Amino acid sequence: MTNLQTEMTDPVTGFAKIRQRTPVLIKAIVMGLLVNTIGVMNIPIFTTFLPAPVAFIAIPTFLFLYYKFFSGSWGHLASKEARKKYFRNNTLSPAQWRWSLLAAVMLAIIFQAGFVVTFRLIKFPAEQFTQGYGLDTLPTAIAWVAVVFSALSAGLCEETGFRGYLQVPLEERYGPVAAILIGSILFTLIHLHQAWAPPVLFHLFAVGALFGMLAYNSGSLIPGIVAHTLLDIVNFSYWWSDVAGKFEHLPISETGVDAHFIISTLVFFSAAAIFVWASLKANSLRKQNLK
Repeated sequence: MTNLQTEMTDPVTGFAKIRQRTPVLIKAIVMGLLVNTIGVMNIPIFTTFLPAPVAFIAIPTFLFLYYKFFSGSWGHLASKEARKKYFRNNTLSPAQWRWSLLAAVMLAIIFQAGFVVTFRLIKFPAEQFTQGYGLDTLPTAIAWVAVVFSALSAGLCEETGFRGYLQVPLEERYGPVAAILIGSILFTLIHLHQAWAPPVLFHLFAVGALFGMLAYNSGSLIPGIVAHTLLDIVNFSYWWSDVAGKFEHLPISETGVDAHFIISTLVFFSAAAIFVWASLKANSLRKQNLK
């Protein structure tokens, strides 16, 4: 019986053989996108089909179950170890946690300070950044709940999909540099449909690379989830909406170089330096624990 006949008469065996022959790159991309999409779709689905009080219960419940399953804590026993590996479900020492979380906070600061510096160099495209979110029409308390839930959903699901289920198998096959580069490109591409994306394409690619570095160096997705959630709380409440206020600074071409621009630039480069230092320390400790 030919291979094709086997695959047609025995779908399970055939599927396994097809999966084995599929390049790691394709499998990783499909798996990462699928895991990410399953997660991030919870917000639009629940908020569209459920009333607000029920949605605010359903969203954290879903995210808890999502975390438990894709981290390998719950679910099908046969795939448990694979899910733990893809989630980077590793035990970190207290020192690893300290350096990794310091790097996470610096990553969030890098991204936000980078936005500020960018929009002091060019005019802030406010209309592109605030299209269609609707948070400004909600009562303040509900708007903040929506901001936090949206940020947590993006942080957990995008890090699990991109820096976990996509990047881990690529690291094993091609090494960390190639894996981070591929993940960053894909991370940028899936955000292109957003109205705010074109002015900040470099920022998207750079933050994707930093998230990839943090996941690899720390050996865990949790620091990246923390960083992603923190920076998205600011994004959703300040850049994408006016819940936390508006960015009203003019470009330095109109105002000249002022204290605000100098301080923002110093914050950006200081956070970048501390991030590199902290993430390298975390990586050194991770390698020591592997010995």
